[in-house]
Amino acid sequence: MHGRVWLFDLDNTLHNASPHIFPHISRSMTAYVAETLGVSAEEANRVRADYWLRYGATLTGMMRCHDTDPHDFLRQTHQFPQLERLVIFERGLKAMLRRLPGRKLVFSNAPQHYVEAVLEILGVRQLFDAVHTIESLRFRPKPEMQGFLHLLKREHLAPVNCIMVEDSPENLKTAKTLGMKTVLVGGDRSKRAPTWVDLRLQSVLELPRRLGRFK
Repeated sequence: MHGRVWLFDLDNTLHNASPHIFPHISRSMTAYVAETLGVSAEEANRVRADYWLRYGATLTGMMRCHDTDPHDFLRQTHQFPQLERLVIFERGLKAMLRRLPGRKLVFSNAPQHYVEAVLEILGVRQLFDAVHTIESLRFRPKPEMQGFLHLLKREHLAPVNCIMVEDSPENLKTAKTLGMKTVLVGGDRSKRAPTWVDLRLQSVLELPRRLGRFK
């Protein structure tokens, strides 16, 4: 197990972003699109939905269709004056990460300034060997294959040695295609996990006691 490399998503994997953070980001993205394109909030939401279907992310659509500066987009849509009040997480997170053998990396579609700030609030930044964000992925977000390949090349990793821990089944599908082991966190327990998921957990804190699945 000490040869394993853990690739952790951030939002809704290491902490719960749904109650406060995701709604804030969604409102900020809608406002950004509306201002940039000079349209109403309703039309901005329609555009965002279209870009999500076509490209998998609002940012990708804005870059391809409107030549938007990704750094400006990310800076404007990820501003949290009181971020520490919005982050919800389980207090055993640090202890759980310390128990896991092997290297640990963060692999997130979010911008670096936000990811680093959340990791500091969680008190776990020092437990990760590296942090890979949308900037270091050259703005090719999960589940695009290019972002995965860039991370693997940069870290000199073989997919067969990696275990990806995520809340998104689609992101895990790309990981599985590359040959990684996959762990799905959360989701609808009434529905069967996709065939490309090796292990499903309700909470990431369950991971150490389920290590036997990866030996």
